[in-house]
Amino acid sequence: MNNQQDEVPQRISQDNDRAQVTRNGRMEEITIRLRGSSETINTISSGSKSIILQQEIESKIAENYAKENNIWLPLSEVFHLGIQGQSGNENDTYFSSDGFVYKVNNLMNSVNISSLFERLMIHNQIFPETAYELIGFTGFEGRSAYPILRQRAIKNPSIATPEEIEDYMISLGFKKINKTTFTNDEITISDLQSRNVLKSDSGNIYVIDAEFSRCT
Repeated sequence: MNNQQDEVPQRISQDNDRAQVTRNGRMEEITIRLRGSSETINTISSGSKSIILQQEIESKIAENYAKENNIWLPLSEVFHLGIQGQSGNENDTYFSSDGFVYKVNNLMNSVNISSLFERLMIHNQIFPETAYELIGFTGFEGRSAYPILRQRAIKNPSIATPEEIEDYMISLGFKKINKTTFTNDEITISDLQSRNVLKSDSGNIYVIDAEFSRCT
């Protein structure tokens, strides 16, 4: 990997810029815009048409926001984020020399961008040690916008066992519903499978991905 690939492209704002916002800052800012579009759509459409229209409008809003804030990264440059890691159903991953993993989210597991960000902000609240930051967007211009997320990489990780996951969640005040789902009667966290929970070489447990829902 050459020097250019060792650094995040300049289109993606770095520490000086991030120092001006909270960890959720960009996600909160753009989610407000996206929610506004959702309210408008709900007044003119419903059902599957509403979902598709929501996705299209949110994609356009996200692309415009990214370009306004100089955080749009062409798809041809995502490989400059770092060394490509294992890709999952939802994220393509890139490990950088600055100790972070960058994730390009394809929205496969999310209804739209705003629902993804709402999930990630809950994640950041409960698991701040593996908090997600919105770094930018990429995609096919005029057609799609995929969030570029940053999360601190865990050094020399191993996979946590179901018993270790259960002990950890109980220590956070959650109770077990089933082997991969826990709740504190306010928030239910699911998909806590071993592939989504890592253990550091010092024995600390880190939830890197999960599904969240608010209890009614």
